[in-house]
Amino acid sequence: MRQIIIDTDPGQDDAVAILLALASGDALEVLGLTCVAGNVPLDLTTRNARRVCELAGRRDVPVMAGCDRPMGRALVTAEHVHGQDGLAGPDLPAPTMPLDPRNAVDFLIETLRAAVPGTVTLVPIGPLTNIATAFQRAPDIVARVAGIVMMGGAHRALGNVTPAAEFNIHVDPQAADIVLRSGAPVTIVPLDVTHKALVTSERNAAFAAPGTRVGRAVAALTDPRGRESARHGGQGVPLHDPCTIAWLLAPDLFAAREVNVMVETGSELTMGMTVMDWWGVTGRAANARVLHDIDADGFFDLLTARLARL
Repeated sequence: MRQIIIDTDPGQDDAVAILLALASGDALEVLGLTCVAGNVPLDLTTRNARRVCELAGRRDVPVMAGCDRPMGRALVTAEHVHGQDGLAGPDLPAPTMPLDPRNAVDFLIETLRAAVPGTVTLVPIGPLTNIATAFQRAPDIVARVAGIVMMGGAHRALGNVTPAAEFNIHVDPQAADIVLRSGAPVTIVPLDVTHKALVTSERNAAFAAPGTRVGRAVAALTDPRGRESARHGGQGVPLHDPCTIAWLLAPDLFAAREVNVMVETGSELTMGMTVMDWWGVTGRAANARVLHDIDADGFFDLLTARLARL
């Protein structure tokens, strides 16, 4: 069983990713949820993470607060996408489980130092502020990480918050730069993949079909009605973050390529752009495995089947 820490800023699609991981206990052990400011401010991401754990019946999973702002920029949030509280759609009650008193960055450092090297995978599905801060405070943990599977960036898909940048990287490009330069094994799930994982009305209905509380909540979180755009052919809305968990469960659903990836941190015009050297023209060594295609039907079959377990 693979041990993971999910670093998250819930966020509708973050919630679905967390539920998929918690529904995959035969393959994944979630050691904790480390929360960061991103889609909504930190007080809401920690609240939402606990709401999702309670929805899944997993009050035992520790939820910790981490960085409340990016490393060198003002916080940019995405309430226009995820709603004012970050979980628009379902009517989830306020959490009753307490927030773990440990700091998320300290938890990352302590957990990686205590674990056998190469046994804990980090799954950041929000801005990389917590991960980069942990790497800066404790450089020794970089070599202990089994891998980093992150949702972020874009290649041919271009940006979704600026013409050049994807949201998670744009929020804290300095942190992304630190992580990609760290030497840790990184797998990137960019918009090029997630824009092919579209929730259609049929796939949305399949989430609700089992009639479970989780299924109904996921259907409400991912309801595509009124959210379709010309960018996706008007056929549905992308489901970004669960693709990271799906990669861990079924990597055969994806195509990947080893390339060099750098992050723009200097230009406001292209701030947070992930520059992927697809054809090796720079001569820089590959520092990331970049996913570039997905079996979307297989992905949604996996997601629907696993969520039905909760």
